Amino acid sequence: MDQVLQQQYADIMSSNSLHNRNRDRWNFLLNSFVGGEEYRNAGYLTRYVLESTSEYNQRLSTTPLENHCKSIIATYISFLFREEPGRDLGSAATDPTIESFLEDCDWEGRDLDSFMKHAMTWANVFGHSWIIMSKPDIGASTRADEIAQGVRPYLNLLTPLSVTDWRWSRRLNGSYELTYFKYVEDANDTVTVIKEWYVDSIVTTTVNHDKKEVTAREIVINGLGKIPAVILYAQTSPVRGIGLSTINDLADAQRFIYNMTSEAEQAVRLGLHPSLVKTEDTEAGSGAGSIIHMPAHLDPNLKPYVLEFTGSDISSIYTAINHTADSIDKMANTGSIRATEAREMSGVSREVEFQLLNARLSEMADNIELAEEQLWQFYCEYQGYIWDGEIDYPDSFSVRDTGNDVKQYIDSLNAVQDPVKKQTLEWAIMTALDLEGPEHEQLEDLAMTTGYDIHSMMNPTTGATIEVATEQQHIDAIAAGYTLEARGESDDK
Repeated sequence: MDQVLQQQYADIMSSNSLHNRNRDRWNFLLNSFVGGEEYRNAGYLTRYVLESTSEYNQRLSTTPLENHCKSIIATYISFLFREEPGRDLGSAATDPTIESFLEDCDWEGRDLDSFMKHAMTWANVFGHSWIIMSKPDIGASTRADEIAQGVRPYLNLLTPLSVTDWRWSRRLNGSYELTYFKYVEDANDTVTVIKEWYVDSIVTTTVNHDKKEVTAREIVINGLGKIPAVILYAQTSPVRGIGLSTINDLADAQRFIYNMTSEAEQAVRLGLHPSLVKTEDTEAGSGAGSIIHMPAHLDPNLKPYVLEFTGSDISSIYTAINHTADSIDKMANTGSIRATEAREMSGVSREVEFQLLNARLSEMADNIELAEEQLWQFYCEYQGYIWDGEIDYPDSFSVRDTGNDVKQYIDSLNAVQDPVKKQTLEWAIMTALDLEGPEHEQLEDLAMTTGYDIHSMMNPTTGATIEVATEQQHIDAIAAGYTLEARGESDDK
């Protein structure tokens, strides 16, 4: 009997080969993002030869972490969720539980936007995150009974570390279906609750680690007939179920900076407090200006001396740190955004970097959109109807250097003499600065005086637009290559 219980324990605690292969790396990525005590306790500092445990712990406690991983992911998330997504819920909009779900989708107080933001944060850390939708079966016979008891589908966010096993099967039409899904639902020092989803059933198992045996097992019917789990990728990989972390290479560079920071701290300490070499029976204090007592008959060749240390290597350490920080920004396409000081970058270089960042963010937005669409499909299936809505996340995150654009406009404004072109540049400057200056008010006053409505003119070659408020301005604009874009009421005059 004991062997049976132990075998049950071993089976339920097992995980697939993909999880086992990536678990250590996922732990490293998690610690790199979280930082703080978790990163310090993981011991990512390289240990010196003959360094004692107390000396190593002292170095760990005095070495700060410059957390680039958290900063870069926060930058990505701020762009991705700068604008609210568009949600056309279709027939689901009339569901009486829909407002409750949008405002508290996980029964923990988070609305759907906050939940998806949280899910995408962990997807950036690990490469992907899992979202599973569940609906309790209370034996209600009607929807009215479910609504009265507050029963509706809700979401549960899972990281790859808690999802220990999964399997896909190919359907007859060639698509893949998730047929098995196992994850740790709850855990403490002695007891762990593991949930297994099958197409036709849901098994909840409680295990005791002290006794190494299964203490409880509950099986319920999966009324949905499928496993409502969705995988949210940060970036897809060739392996199904495994995503590419956005900080995979950045975490290694961050660890290098962490070690170099420790080396710099040690170099400063050696420079300010050099090591004293003395015989065992020589007494010396450790403070500044301390007195050294040497034995009376000490051999002159054995007199105490300090190990000299030149600080020339400290500058090379900081050069390596700065170079690595720059390489992190290049890998993440955030050099211009995260810069804390002026950098020598041409306008073309900045524009290319913004385009690369835009492409990266657009891919992430498409992945979020796809995952939420799948979640809504499960929600509608739970509620007994077909999803016919549409989810639209922003797919353009273009970033422009407004200061550089305005500088170019001003330089051009000082170079041209044509009044129409000057007005075009002035309007471009106001547009770039999101201003409606006195010039527009003057145009309105001029239009009221002359009785000539304000017209918008466009240059088909450059795409520039100007506004004219007199007939002469209209003629000058046509001579400069502008065409009529829109007219006011004076067209009927």
